[in-house]
Amino acid sequence: MDTRGRLGVYGLALVVAFAGALGAGRIADPLVPDTAQADRPDDTAPPEMEPAGLRVAQAGYRLDVLSAPQEADDRDELAFRIVGPDTRPVTEFTTAHERRMHLIVVGRDMTGYQHLHPAMDDDGVWRTDLELADPGPYRVFADFVPTAHSEGLVLGADLGVPGDYAPEPLPEPAATAEVDGYEVALSGEIEPGRPRDLVFTVSRDGRPVTDLEPYLGAYGHLVALRTGDLAFLHVHPKLDSGGGSPAGPDITFSAETPSPGEYRLFLDFKHGGEVRTAEFTVAADGRWEVAPPGEGAEHGH
Repeated sequence: MDTRGRLGVYGLALVVAFAGALGAGRIADPLVPDTAQADRPDDTAPPEMEPAGLRVAQAGYRLDVLSAPQEADDRDELAFRIVGPDTRPVTEFTTAHERRMHLIVVGRDMTGYQHLHPAMDDDGVWRTDLELADPGPYRVFADFVPTAHSEGLVLGADLGVPGDYAPEPLPEPAATAEVDGYEVALSGEIEPGRPRDLVFTVSRDGRPVTDLEPYLGAYGHLVALRTGDLAFLHVHPKLDSGGGSPAGPDITFSAETPSPGEYRLFLDFKHGGEVRTAEFTVAADGRWEVAPPGEGAEHGH
């Protein structure tokens, strides 16, 4: 998909067992995709920002989940296929960002983020090992480009792990995040309806990291999800690792959100042979600017 990505709104309309998504409760049975969830358009977004990841089917293609983990903290297989307009499993995909399929899995409370790259069988079934740490509702996103289709698609489906569900509160907006001894500072602004630059600066032990390693053809990979509906925005740096972009400490993205709201950002970056994920909460209230590191975030219109 393009650098800016696409983002939309999804009205949460699920069975009673899914009520725990908004509060503590018990998930009685695993959740499965449902066509009733698939086609709820975003009434607030302009036509050019058609919802991404909020539909199980779009443009004649459908995400068909065949199996998923049934118990918390148990590594098991997630299997799915993409069914095409001819009702047959799709087996021809165009490589995008060094992979034919990108799979994002995250809890409805924005915890447990995973970015996976499954392998496809000859019959069009994609498989990957997946561990879901806690009971509760999850969302899975398949990001791919069918060879027979001119544009990339992001399809989403719901999963669920039975058991007592206690959702985590969303962290407050902040301009810095720490992961494995790395500090990532966020500067820039997001404004609904307009593309804006977001700059992530990576440091370690107080020193800028200037030897980031390429990951998926770039020095960083960013996914943004809106709270509540988990509308999906998938963006990449303005320059890839082969386009003259410096290997840190700054990674710059162009992103656009369609409406006010809170968003969770997941930045993947690679250093020392390992991919790490820095997580941020940002709020787009007409206009929200991230203050430089050390000054705190400022909100305003």
